[in-house]
Amino acid sequence: MTYDVIKEAVAKQQSGDKKVSNENNILGKVMTFHIGEQIYGIELQNVVEIIEMCHITKIPHVPVYIKGIINVRSKVVPVLDIRTRFGKPEIPYTSRTCIIILTMDDMSVGIIVDKVADVEDIHSSDISATPENKSVNTNEFIQYMIRSGDDVKLILDVKQLLGDEV
Repeated sequence: MTYDVIKEAVAKQQSGDKKVSNENNILGKVMTFHIGEQIYGIELQNVVEIIEMCHITKIPHVPVYIKGIINVRSKVVPVLDIRTRFGKPEIPYTSRTCIIILTMDDMSVGIIVDKVADVEDIHSSDISATPENKSVNTNEFIQYMIRSGDDVKLILDVKQLLGDEV
């Protein structure tokens, strides 16, 4: 799935295009995970694997949300804590805490999440754009949202999330 397909579906949803509302095309898949009570997701094309928490080697003079580096099959992978990146308080790691290894532009990065939820289809009828109002949409990490019943899942923009600092 390409970003353009999602972007087009979001634009049609915003314009009130009834054709999109009546269709229920599957555009791709997302891996969902929890940070506290909120459910986030990342497009599956960016996910390499999920690993258990392991020893993280600390690195000096990096932003606080970068926890360090790990060795994954003889490859050094930087690890960042999503909670800290989003300005949420740190909590002790549990047996459900894990690291999701992501890839973007031939670069691998691990993100620490509270727990993984599921892999879900992205249906065109469930996509919703982020609010345009800057006082409401202050989180530049959100690419789009998916409505599922009463739940809203925030799908993260991997490029924004990893940024230039990782």
